[in-house]
Amino acid sequence: MALRDITRAQVLAAIEEYDALGQEGFLAKYGFDHARSYLLIHDEKAYDSKAIVGAAHGVGPGKQALSAGQFSGGEATVGRLLRRLGFTVEISGDPDTAELIRRITSLTVDRSSGRPALYQPITLLWGIGRAYRGEPRMESWDTTRRQVAELLENHGQGARPRADYPVAALRGAGLWELDVGGDQVPNAHGDTELRRWFDTHEPRSGLVLWVYDLMRNSRKAGVSTVGAILDTFFLDAEFAALLEDVGLSDAGIAALTGDDLSPDSPLEEAYRKLCGIADRYRERGTGTRATRTLDVLMRSATARRAVLIRSMDRCENPRCTGQVEDLTDSGDPILEVDHIHDLAQGGSDDPAQMIALCPNCHAIKTRGSTREQLRDLLRITARQRHNALR
Repeated sequence: MALRDITRAQVLAAIEEYDALGQEGFLAKYGFDHARSYLLIHDEKAYDSKAIVGAAHGVGPGKQALSAGQFSGGEATVGRLLRRLGFTVEISGDPDTAELIRRITSLTVDRSSGRPALYQPITLLWGIGRAYRGEPRMESWDTTRRQVAELLENHGQGARPRADYPVAALRGAGLWELDVGGDQVPNAHGDTELRRWFDTHEPRSGLVLWVYDLMRNSRKAGVSTVGAILDTFFLDAEFAALLEDVGLSDAGIAALTGDDLSPDSPLEEAYRKLCGIADRYRERGTGTRATRTLDVLMRSATARRAVLIRSMDRCENPRCTGQVEDLTDSGDPILEVDHIHDLAQGGSDDPAQMIALCPNCHAIKTRGSTREQLRDLLRITARQRHNALR
């Protein structure tokens, strides 16, 4: 049975079971995580929409519930289905984030191949990555065309390397701005005419101001938005290398965490808070492959940030003789956060098992003749410093 065959009666039966088991019991039974964005509202109560739909699929003789990884929980699937059946679906979070997610999940993309075309999603991730890094909102057409085309060629799953179409389409969706004055932009579906127009006018372009500011200033909104893009369009597509290329990989996404940490937060408070976030991401094991991958990135990024805070900008090797006093171009200390026990050998994204090292100590720990003795020392040091702050 397809999602579109689910009836209102089946959804109501799933809601009844949800009420009987309670939220945690229901989610545990069917293997779903808490809803991050979409909530089903019934009789003035809120329900995890995707979990309800997955369970409803199994209501009735011979029917089988769907697991979280078998379908997407975005607007195009769960939201549309529940609204068609007469239910109310609300998007949680702040209004701007809710509106942005609504627009993204409602984008019109070609699905004739059986999976969503990735022109617009990839262009959005490129723009979001720029916002995270604090790069200018508006970029020249030469740079936009070149960088977006390269991303599409490498990660577009057969998409043609062209930036004019996704930029025009996103402009039509109210998510992208072109600095073109009064000139009329052709329809996004006009191939030759569209290319000619962009080549002639060479407009500066970028995310609309309110989206750029949201992505730049609200890290929680950023996590929710990236997650919505991956869950909606990348359910069956590879995206780890794409996230790396747009600056939203482990290192690039590190700044997404800790909105509520003020510059004046005491060291212990900031460290405990970040460790708590990393712990929660470590414990999460359900959801789509896209959600799980984002969780891994967030867990690792949060743990790395915690270690950097703990280091107080100094190499954590107690025997360090090569502390670098210089700073990076962005004013950060030249430190490298490393797993004492390598991830490939069973290491964990746990600040208690990670250490901040200057480049010299990192090199010794990696390939020095005394690396085994140093690793033993670092293991003890990291645990001691971690326990002192927790």
